[in-house]
Amino acid sequence: MHVVGIVLVLVVLATAVATFAGRLRVPAPSLLVLTGVGVALIPGVPALHVPPQIIGMVVLPPLLYASAEELSLRDLRMVWRPVTILSFGLVFASAAAVGFTAVAVAGLPPAMAFVLGAVLSSTDPVAVTALGRRLALPGRVQVLVQAESLFNDATSLVLFKVAVGIAVAVGASVSVPAAGGEFLLLGGGGSLVGAAVAGLVWLVRRRTTDPVLETVIALVTPYAAYVLAESVHTSGVTSVVVAGVLLGRSGHRLTDAHIRLQLGAVYAVVVFLLESVVFSIVGLELPTLVRDLPAGTGLWPLQALALAAVLIAVRVLSTLPLTSAVKPTQGRLSWRVAGVVTWAGTRGVMPLAAALSIPLVADDGTKLAGRPLVLVLTTAVVVFTLVVQGLTLAAVVNRSGLALEPEHTAREEDDARDALNHAALDHVEHLATLEVMPKTAVDRVRRGLTARLDRTPETPDGTTADAAYRQLRHEVIAVQSTELHRLYDEHRISDTTRRRLQHDLDREEAALGTP
Repeated sequence: MHVVGIVLVLVVLATAVATFAGRLRVPAPSLLVLTGVGVALIPGVPALHVPPQIIGMVVLPPLLYASAEELSLRDLRMVWRPVTILSFGLVFASAAAVGFTAVAVAGLPPAMAFVLGAVLSSTDPVAVTALGRRLALPGRVQVLVQAESLFNDATSLVLFKVAVGIAVAVGASVSVPAAGGEFLLLGGGGSLVGAAVAGLVWLVRRRTTDPVLETVIALVTPYAAYVLAESVHTSGVTSVVVAGVLLGRSGHRLTDAHIRLQLGAVYAVVVFLLESVVFSIVGLELPTLVRDLPAGTGLWPLQALALAAVLIAVRVLSTLPLTSAVKPTQGRLSWRVAGVVTWAGTRGVMPLAAALSIPLVADDGTKLAGRPLVLVLTTAVVVFTLVVQGLTLAAVVNRSGLALEPEHTAREEDDARDALNHAALDHVEHLATLEVMPKTAVDRVRRGLTARLDRTPETPDGTTADAAYRQLRHEVIAVQSTELHRLYDEHRISDTTRRRLQHDLDREEAALGTP
């Protein structure tokens, strides 16, 4: 009951914070973290200790799945090379840099410093997606940051398991072949499980028309992918990400407009609730962990700042050579692109969950030295990135000149709408020549499409929406949906525009009812 009460309070508090953040035009995750820290500092508030299994099993799967579904597979194909380099090289470089720094400035034992480096080596997809929703970044930059955070999990997990194995075992040595095999098992096995789950769900959903069953399937899918992967000792996170990417690309072909609108509304609520709780927990954990620190570790704030600075420096140096792949037309390296990609790569709840899962004792029964300090430094770096980088990310993007102007987005959307209406009007004219539809229905649809192209309001003519008219409108929407995906496949519109227009078509189709 104690934990349930805290969660309910967090949900209520998060709703108020999210409303306040929207009015201030600041990212809600940053304010949620600050709110969590403030609540934890209130005298009499009980300490909160969240088991990492709860975060991994309950919170992460749906959040990761929602992030993966938002990933543009088309844009991912363009940036897969830099994503691969960052998911491997940057993770190793960050882990090494943090490890050496932790030994030098925090006095951690080398084994525990390596554990800390592995924990902080990868960015967090939940935090990256939550902070990036409000930014008008170019498609390639957004996909680069989001995809890297989604796919570097397997690399950091292998490093973390190897580092923990060394820390808890006296005289342990690192086996490169064993580490490589474990990476293939985690990453490759998780990908296979995720693809298998996506294929099974695709077969089931294409035969399901019940909105309730569709919603249940969509909510269960990330948990099924995670549990199945973990049960065969592969990466559950990778499995969820792969399943989300594959199903997100084909989702519009599996369901109708009513179900898509319902799923979108349900998942928006689930994501809001889970993100609110998880970011608040990050803030609540820091004061609790600081109280458990042993004597002689009072310099942890400066040590955390040093680690955060090292992570940022390594990320800039690693990202800079890859900027030509993100903006190939410039033909030169861009500090602005590197700065935006670096500042958008925040840490979040996944490093915190990994740190909390560090064993309490070594294999010989002795207390694991440095564990409390590792937990505090991890949480402090996470809070720093979520608050400092989160609150200033929009300003960095605006100063970089990479942000898409509102006029650009509006113009692209208007041009796409015109293309959809022209395609629909051509279809209506073709039906008119064939005389397969009643003339009154054809005329009504034609007038509506013409009014949209002329940017004039549609005027109702007082006639009833008969079955022929509704059938023709359904056909027109199907033609527009096909044209929309053709424009997207031909790189004429962005993924954001595609999703927005598809949502509008779904609302229009749902309002018509059954044909």
